[in-house]
Amino acid sequence: MLDLPTPKGAAEAALFSECWDAVLSYADLCTSGSAAATQLAREAFALGTGEARAADAGAARGTGRRPSRLPAIPRMLTAVRTTAAAWEAAGRGHDLDPDLRLWLNSDKAARYNGPPLQRPLALRGLRDLQEADATLLWLAEVEALPRSVVARRLGLDPAAVGGELDQVRGLFRDRCHRNHLDTPMDASCRSYARLLDAVTRSPAADIPADLSRHLATCVECAEAAACLRPHGGQLPAALAGGVIGWGGLAYLERRRRAAEVRLGAGRPEQADGEDREPRPGAQRARLVRHGLLAAAVLVSLVALAVSMMPFGGADDDAATADTSDRQPVAVPNPSLPPGAGSSASATAPTLAPATATATATPTGGDHNPDPEPQGTSESTAGGGGAPSGGDATCTAAFDLVNSWPDGFQATVSVTTEDALDGWRVAWSFRDGQRVGQMWDASFAQNGSRVTATAADYNRSVPAGGTLTFGFLASWQSRNSPPYHFELNGHACAKAG
Repeated sequence: MLDLPTPKGAAEAALFSECWDAVLSYADLCTSGSAAATQLAREAFALGTGEARAADAGAARGTGRRPSRLPAIPRMLTAVRTTAAAWEAAGRGHDLDPDLRLWLNSDKAARYNGPPLQRPLALRGLRDLQEADATLLWLAEVEALPRSVVARRLGLDPAAVGGELDQVRGLFRDRCHRNHLDTPMDASCRSYARLLDAVTRSPAADIPADLSRHLATCVECAEAAACLRPHGGQLPAALAGGVIGWGGLAYLERRRRAAEVRLGAGRPEQADGEDREPRPGAQRARLVRHGLLAAAVLVSLVALAVSMMPFGGADDDAATADTSDRQPVAVPNPSLPPGAGSSASATAPTLAPATATATATPTGGDHNPDPEPQGTSESTAGGGGAPSGGDATCTAAFDLVNSWPDGFQATVSVTTEDALDGWRVAWSFRDGQRVGQMWDASFAQNGSRVTATAADYNRSVPAGGTLTFGFLASWQSRNSPPYHFELNGHACAKAG
């Protein structure tokens, strides 16, 4: 008879029901026999629940806000790894898998306990999500649970799980992108960072040969590539390997097989103790994410779903980290992907997507004291265009999606009153910015003046419709927003 943990109270009983099967499955991979696996799983469960109680008690005594942490299952799997390391240090390594012992004494294991900025990107990205969002991502991608089971566990409408999951994938990509830019890199990796971000935004974009060679030799950049392309099929492996560490891929395969067995037996709704009522806290967290919307940057739909145009020219430890400036933002319109934002206005939901704008104003040597993307504040798109409310037949919005010390990514959206069969959008830069790449349009730049021309597939715009394209550009001492937007030679009013 197995010597199982005895949960204390309803909360621990629910946690046991949710996590024990996963914990025992991973503990079995880590050990040399079933008795050792059960003992490792018991100790890890006790460690994980103790740490959760301590964190909650600390939050209650302090700010009252629970610190950022992993969802329940990966948190318990991390406790298995930590307990295995304690066994090895205490001379009990003979009960562990030999390959795990080698890994625990290598530099690979040190990454999970070293400086926060050097930990695996997937681990940092998952921890930066709201717990309900991170749980949705883990259950769907790693545990491979049916969406009906995921919906019940998180208190969601089963018909909406697919859309929620797409939004959370986008949020995870955004967090990973921020963390990748924050990671200390050598010159070679830094030179590929922007290109890696650009090519992974489109599922159909080809990876240039030089970048492909770099990814074959650089572990950190290869991890980033898997996390930044959430729809490429590599996300489950990136999550399992990046969060669990040793044995992550074997664990992933076990969970997939277990899901297939459950489905084959015709019991998809009974996986991992799914007789429980949906957790109301998860639904409340989902409502928070839906409430913080339009003041964040609206990343172009086409930048994520359509092939990119060819190149056209020249934290402290997360247990105590304050992630209040990293609230996820999901745009409720299902045709738009989630944006990347660090804060949101309380009145943001009243803004229309076509007119949401962002400021690009890092200046001087202290241009970016916050290393996260600066795409959530508001400003006008052009100071030199037609005045708002005048005779202009178009409005233009400039959205700063991301910024780094010598470059930025942005989108331009123009709404036209008249139907178009072909379009050209022009604007001027104040500070010598130079466009290096553009998607969903081709471009030419003459001095400070940039002209973007429609692609074949988006040249037609209906009356009242909005055209959108994105670009990467460089800047030096200042990065003021562009101005004097024109559509087909006619000045556009500023959005807003």
